Amino acid sequence: MTNEIQIETLHLFPTLDRKLIELLNSLTAAEWESQTVAKLWKVKDVASHLLDGNLRGLSSSRDRYFGEKPENIHSYQDLVDFLNYLNMSWTNATKRLSPQVIVNLLEITGKEYTEHLKTLNPFDTAIFSVAWSGQETSLNWFHIAREYTEKFLHQQQIRDAVGKQGIMTKELFYPFIDTFMFAFPYTFSKISAENGTIVSIEVSTEIGGVWSIIKTDNGWNLGKSENLNAHAKVIIDPETIWKLFSKSWKPEDVTDKIKILGDTTLAKQALNTVAVMA
Repeated sequence: MTNEIQIETLHLFPTLDRKLIELLNSLTAAEWESQTVAKLWKVKDVASHLLDGNLRGLSSSRDRYFGEKPENIHSYQDLVDFLNYLNMSWTNATKRLSPQVIVNLLEITGKEYTEHLKTLNPFDTAIFSVAWSGQETSLNWFHIAREYTEKFLHQQQIRDAVGKQGIMTKELFYPFIDTFMFAFPYTFSKISAENGTIVSIEVSTEIGGVWSIIKTDNGWNLGKSENLNAHAKVIIDPETIWKLFSKSWKPEDVTDKIKILGDTTLAKQALNTVAVMA
């Protein structure tokens, strides 16, 4: 499906976490209650979810403690439903925590989680697969990159809600969207096309790039050559793509924000890419 080339993200965790703490410490009481693009969550809920990510990561990966275990998981949707239950039960419980308590815990656990991730061999099998890419097993570097996208995405949701930018830079955004693109070929896994068919996504501005999938005997393969003559191409800006690929916006919400070249059916299929468990 994808020719895997390691995406380095671990060195960016401290920067992303530092920016998160600075952001949260700058918020007013009203901003903590601002609605985010994640329709069920306000800023405080998203911050709480980020804390849950650190705590669950430490518990499961470092301590091999799993707590609630999923039962009767027979499909992708069953797994999504279970994760949604975990997420909502946590954010509901932490409504009793103050913003300052959440910030303090984020600062402590963020450092601990990064230190743990540094102990993992990037090419060993990860404790969890990156299911939204279609993989049943994943390597640690990809698991770590997925964790990076979680930290980036949810911090950006907060920044978007309160109008405080700061991480939409080449250094921080590009590894995020580069990782998200592993969901691109999986989106086409059931789409038939002649071998050699190329579908491209161009993320505009200096912080973006071009990603293409090529149909072969082995399925759709992901690459980053910018000199391909694509049969279908979507041009999309960074702000739109992070909301689209995280399912905060739907394809029909972005029709006036994108440009399609070539085969419209293939291009519209690319807009169904989802790089989160949703």
